[in-house]
Amino acid sequence: MIGCPPLCLTERGFTRAEHVKTTSKPELGVLREAIKMTAWVIQMMVMVLSVFTGSSQGKRDKVLYCSACKAIVDELNHSISLVDPKKTINVGSFRLNPDGTMKDKKVPFARSETHLSELLDGVCNSMSDYALYVDPVTQHKQYRRFAPRSSASTDDFPDFKNFQFDGPEASNDLKFACETLVEELEEEIISVLSRDRQENVHEELCSRVSGHCKDSSRANEEL
Repeated sequence: MIGCPPLCLTERGFTRAEHVKTTSKPELGVLREAIKMTAWVIQMMVMVLSVFTGSSQGKRDKVLYCSACKAIVDELNHSISLVDPKKTINVGSFRLNPDGTMKDKKVPFARSETHLSELLDGVCNSMSDYALYVDPVTQHKQYRRFAPRSSASTDDFPDFKNFQFDGPEASNDLKFACETLVEELEEEIISVLSRDRQENVHEELCSRVSGHCKDSSRANEEL
């Protein structure tokens, strides 16, 4: 059929245009199936990821994560207490002066977002100063600070016989829990600790927000 015009019949009885259209249908069908398969695979991956995430949340050690949450609050509050309350920091304001310049606003540095963000970057390094504590009366377990702070008196030294020192692995587990909570709750932690009035911070962050201490009868007890 050499030299046949575009609309002439081929040997099989089709015009050239129809022939081209007919041979493209299988390719179009394969493409559609590939798209459907890809969408199905993506959907399955999302479902598996959702199940895995929910499962990992459900398997979190309540004692470990509740203790880590309260330790974060205690460590941050201690660091905040070391800052001169008169120290301030300039923060931006959306209000303008009459001359068009931006107004400066000063806030206490100790509970500023800048300072709290800096503290959160290193707060989990303090988890090596904690160990599992078992109450001799109730047998209640929680991680508590065993290492006295530099400013503490000898009267503040804890009774080490009620601590369980399980080596660096336990410390690493607590640090991992701490890092996980900081990553998940950074905005909430800064929001709560930036307030002037600090009441029931343990309960708000560790029970209401994170939920890790909501089943504990000692949610308000400091580590």
